Amino acid sequence: FKIGLCQLKVTPDKDKNILRARSAIEEAAEKGAELVLLPEIWNSPYSNDSFPTYAEDIDAGFDFSPSTAMLSDVARSLNITLVGGSIPERSGDKLFNTCCVFGSDGKLKAKHRKIHLFDIDIPGKIVFKESKTLTAGEKPTIVDTDVGRIGIGICYDIRFQELSMLYAARGAKLICYPGAFNMTTGPLHWELLQRARAVDNQVYVATCSPARDASSGGYVAWGHSTLVGPLGDVVVTTEHDEAVVIGEINYYEVEVRRRNMPLEKQRRGDLYQLIDVSRLGEDSSVN
Repeated sequence: FKIGLCQLKVTPDKDKNILRARSAIEEAAEKGAELVLLPEIWNSPYSNDSFPTYAEDIDAGFDFSPSTAMLSDVARSLNITLVGGSIPERSGDKLFNTCCVFGSDGKLKAKHRKIHLFDIDIPGKIVFKESKTLTAGEKPTIVDTDVGRIGIGICYDIRFQELSMLYAARGAKLICYPGAFNMTTGPLHWELLQRARAVDNQVYVATCSPARDASSGGYVAWGHSTLVGPLGDVVVTTEHDEAVVIGEINYYEVEVRRRNMPLEKQRRGDLYQLIDVSRLGEDSSVN
């Protein structure tokens, strides 16, 4: 099946961002995408000052969340699965960085709150602390869709390989990471981390970034939305401008790679183990 990566230019105008996102989703579907992925924080500028202002109460319903209302409507009308990037979410007195996944019927299938908050301080390069305004999520997110089982992470989540290992152990063959790496970490690690997570787990990894806007005066995204295959190969990518990129996913490739190099069978469980803490209460399984 085909996946569409919608690299969007983000402005301070939320209504304009929503319209721009819908247009890009429609373009991806017209090009044959059955699954569409949006960027991290696509409806708002990426800043601690903006998160409280642009946040939406997703649980309160679509009247209180115009961004997810649009995502639901367009997923249903186009009959596609939609990994809706992320938006600032307000829940009670807390704010989260949240990705909503909608099925082809327009219903909300999953909601991932960013687990690992982006708190970094690289002297002379970049300082950003999401924890000033955002609360970390508490649950890994894996969701069954019309195009298979998908694991969800947001941006900084990609740096923590245990999360991707957990998703692979639960049967995901595709992990989607809406993200917004910056001009310091982007050139160094954006593609490297995608390829590493794909090779580590023999899965597809899809990422989607906002387009770069150096004139904004704020946080500048690296861009380069990408689909990586289970061999670590770059299937499709783009540069830093606004774009809709289409790539093809074939899960048979996952099976071939795992058969040729059976890492799961060769892992030394007698020496080291990944414990899926969130499932211990369900069946005491250790992956």
